[in-house]
Amino acid sequence: MRPRVSPTPRWWAGAAGTAAGLSLVVVTALWTANEGLSEVARGGWTGAGAAGRLAALWSADLMLLQVVLMARIPLVERAFGQDKLARWHRWTGFTSFQLLLVHIVLATLSYAQGERVVAQFVEFVADYPGMLLATAATAALVLVVVTSVRRARRRLRYESWHLLHLYAYLGVALALPHEIWTGRDFTGSPAARAYWCGLYAAAAGSVLIFRLGMPLWRTARHRLVVDHVVPEAHGLVSVYLRGRRLDRLPVRAGQFFVWRFLDGPGWSRGNPFSLSGPPNGDQLRITVKGLGDGSSRVSTLRAGTKVLIEGPYGRLTAESYRGGPVTMLACGVGITPLLALLWDLPYGHGQATLVYRARRAEEVAFLDEIEWLADQRGVRLVPLIGPRAHQASWLPAEYADYSDAEALREIAPDIAGHDLYLCGPDPWTAAVRTAARAAGVPAAQLHRERFGW
Repeated sequence: MRPRVSPTPRWWAGAAGTAAGLSLVVVTALWTANEGLSEVARGGWTGAGAAGRLAALWSADLMLLQVVLMARIPLVERAFGQDKLARWHRWTGFTSFQLLLVHIVLATLSYAQGERVVAQFVEFVADYPGMLLATAATAALVLVVVTSVRRARRRLRYESWHLLHLYAYLGVALALPHEIWTGRDFTGSPAARAYWCGLYAAAAGSVLIFRLGMPLWRTARHRLVVDHVVPEAHGLVSVYLRGRRLDRLPVRAGQFFVWRFLDGPGWSRGNPFSLSGPPNGDQLRITVKGLGDGSSRVSTLRAGTKVLIEGPYGRLTAESYRGGPVTMLACGVGITPLLALLWDLPYGHGQATLVYRARRAEEVAFLDEIEWLADQRGVRLVPLIGPRAHQASWLPAEYADYSDAEALREIAPDIAGHDLYLCGPDPWTAAVRTAARAAGVPAAQLHRERFGW
C-alpha cells in the first residue's frame, strides 16, 4: 500500500508568494530606517551611494530567495510545481545579478565622487574587508549567469551546465563576509541583524535539509539498486529498480526523481527521470532516452548498481485530475510519466485517450502495456507518426490541411470537457497547449510540467 501524500492547501501558495514579496518591503523599510531615504533626498554622490546600498540589499534578498526557490522544499514544490519555480528562479537570478552590478557601479562612483573610478575600484578590492571574497563571489555569479543564457545553455551538456550552476551557492557564501564586515544596512540595527541572519539561516537550512539531508536519508532508508535493464524502443531503455520499504516512499505516478547511479566516474552528476510505471511498493521503473552523457550510459548499467535518489518531485499527478474524460498527449520519451498516469488515474472504461507522437514507428514504446490498457480499461490510442506537417507544427504531415485546434477537435471531439496532460519537448508542448486553448480547453484543465533546463 502506497503512503498517502496529503494535498497542499490552496491558500498556501498565495501565502508563500505574499511572504516573498514582503521580504523586499522589509528590506526597503530597514534601509529607510538606516537613513537611506534621507540620503537619497540629499542627492549627489551621497544619494548615489545610498541607492547603491538599496540595490545591494534587494540583490542579496533576491539571491537568497532564489536559493530557497530551488531548495526542493516539498510544500513549495507541491504548491507551485517545478516548472513555475524554475521560471521564478531564473527571473530572481537575473534580476539579482543586475542589481548587484548597479550596486558595484554606484558604490564605486559615490566613493570616487566621479574621479579616479578605476583606482577607487582597485582600492575597494585590495583594502576593504571582505572585498576579495566578494570579488570572487561576483566572478562565480558571472559564470552562472553567462551559462544560464539560453543560447549558452544550448551549447552545453546538461551535466556540465548543472555542475557550473552549483557555483551560485559558492557566490552566496563568499558574499557573506563582505556584507557582515562592511554592510552597515546588514548590521546597523538589531532588526537588520535579526532579519539577515534569519534569512541566511533559512536559505542554508533549506539546502542542507532538503537538497542534502532528505536525499541521503531516503537513499539510506530505501537502498535502491538496479535490478535489470530492458530495451523498449529505438534509443529507449527501461531501468527496473528494487529496494526496501518502497511502500513507504511518498511518490505518485507522474513524478520524477533526480538519479545518480554509482557506476563509476560521473556518478555525482544527477539526471531527472520520470517514473514510467506506477509505484507498486515492490519496484520502480524509469525509462530513459540516450541524449546526454548521463542518460546514454544508463543502458550499460549492471544489476546491483547502487542508486542515490533525490525527490520525488512534480505535480503531474492524480491530484490535479477532476474525474471524467482525460486525454494524454505525449511526444517521444514524454510517454513515460503519462503512461504511469494511465495506470493510476481512476477514469471510467473508455474515458481515456492517449495521443502518442513519434517521428518513426520504431520509436513507439510500451505497445504491450498500451494494448492491455486498451483492452482492460478502454484506453483509445491515437498514434501520430511521421515528419512534421510544417516546421512549427506538433502534428504529422497527414494533418497538414488542419489547423492545430481543428486537428485536436478531430482527435477528441469533446476535448473542451477533458483534463489534458502534456509531456514532451518544450516547443512541442507549447504548441499543443496553444492548440488546446484555441479548442476551448480551460487553462485549469491543462496539466504539464516542463523538464527543460
